Amino acid sequence: MSLLVVGLSHRSAPVSVLERASLAADTQAKLLQDTLAAEPATEAAVLATCNRIELYADVDKFHAGVAELSTLLAQHSGVVLEELTPYLYVHYEDRAVHHLFSVACGLDSMVVGEGQILGQIKDALARGQELHTAGRLLNDLFQQALRVGKRAHSETGIDRAGQSLVTFGLQQLAAGADPGLWAQGKRALVIGAGSMSSLAAATLARTGVAEIAVANRTRARADRLVEILRQGDDTTVRARAVEMSAVGDELTRADIVVSCTGSTGLVLTADTLADALGTTLDAPAEAPAVTLAPIPAPADVDQHAAWVENGSATSAPQAPAAPAAAPRRVTLPAQSTGPVKLALLDLAMPRDIDGAAHRIDGVRLVDIESLADASADAPMAADVDRVRTIVADEVAAFGAAQRAAHVAPTVVALRTMAADVVAGEIARLDGRLPDLDEKQRAEITQTVRRVVDKLLHAPTVRVKQLASEPGGAGYADALRELFDLDPQTVAAVSRADLNDPNRGRS
Repeated sequence: MSLLVVGLSHRSAPVSVLERASLAADTQAKLLQDTLAAEPATEAAVLATCNRIELYADVDKFHAGVAELSTLLAQHSGVVLEELTPYLYVHYEDRAVHHLFSVACGLDSMVVGEGQILGQIKDALARGQELHTAGRLLNDLFQQALRVGKRAHSETGIDRAGQSLVTFGLQQLAAGADPGLWAQGKRALVIGAGSMSSLAAATLARTGVAEIAVANRTRARADRLVEILRQGDDTTVRARAVEMSAVGDELTRADIVVSCTGSTGLVLTADTLADALGTTLDAPAEAPAVTLAPIPAPADVDQHAAWVENGSATSAPQAPAAPAAAPRRVTLPAQSTGPVKLALLDLAMPRDIDGAAHRIDGVRLVDIESLADASADAPMAADVDRVRTIVADEVAAFGAAQRAAHVAPTVVALRTMAADVVAGEIARLDGRLPDLDEKQRAEITQTVRRVVDKLLHAPTVRVKQLASEPGGAGYADALRELFDLDPQTVAAVSRADLNDPNRGRS
């Protein structure tokens, strides 16, 4: 079996496609269940965030796995396969491990170094465990990814290479001013009470806003978030919870609005915002076309490029390269000029705030798409290279551990067979020498066991060492062949290890 990931992210797809392809929680669960029901996959996990959707699986066939996972992503996202295919990337085996570890460290994030992704990886693992779709491989992989991400943040200054998406968004709203000075004394409205909204509320409180109102469809969650804000030792912010029905009134008092809900429709329309400000929508402004880097368009799913580093590395056998895509000419909306009366930060995917809000006089809107554009030219810290070294080392260690684990059931089966042989010979000895006392019998038994253990020690230790090296899986096969081990016995050891209730729990 081999690890395969098929997905799309802000690196491979425009925000409009990511927005349409976003997966609700119940859709993610159905995707996992359907992936397991598909023939090539035995394990599955889905990592879905505001700027990436990735399906991980343990498959026995590469081409069939790519086709099946791509089809499932299209079916559950609602974007037809022909339209989705050009934006998908594929990573296989070690490249798949490298990709997830890079994601966990924030190297693949819209804002390099942000730490929010670690919580999202943890949620993805918990979902796979709860639905019993994550087996030994994905449990090991995701838990190791969490450890690698934590190591990168603790051993390097990757956090300095970029800020959290919330912090970066506030910097964009401040338009070059110091965010702390810009936010000082302002009133904020946070819509949503999930992990990203909670992070936004906490960041706003630390930044120095005077008041935060939290609106959420479930009032109890808004109340909990408000209580957390009130108990913070490093802020003196006034926090209160409001009903979603009161959002319109709150808009008339707010200076800053941050929205991140799981809604599939708009939470704030342009008309609602215009009414709150007592103004109207301006006529659409003419904006210059901007040339963006081309996105490769593979001829089929077997040619997907691995969008990592410089965008040219591939992670699976490739068909002949498709013709290069032409640069995209897109028109970006121009923001309203003049004093900013209401600053809007939309961190949701799909978007919560109507994109036409930029046409309202006095409104400044920053959303996922504008954050992607702004962060593209952000300076990279020297620590990024150190993190890449950590990732490379951890990928090698993970591969060695997985290859060693592959031979472990064979070694256990060999030792079990040896123990059975010893037990059989001791039983024969009892029949031939029935007058042995307990002390003599125990000494003979111990001697025979020591002889067997010494004979097996060197080859079993050596086969584990050899198995940890690339191509070492064949040593387990050789061991089974040489000692005529029953494949059913080896499989039983693997199943027992997989069903261990303590495995995969952090």
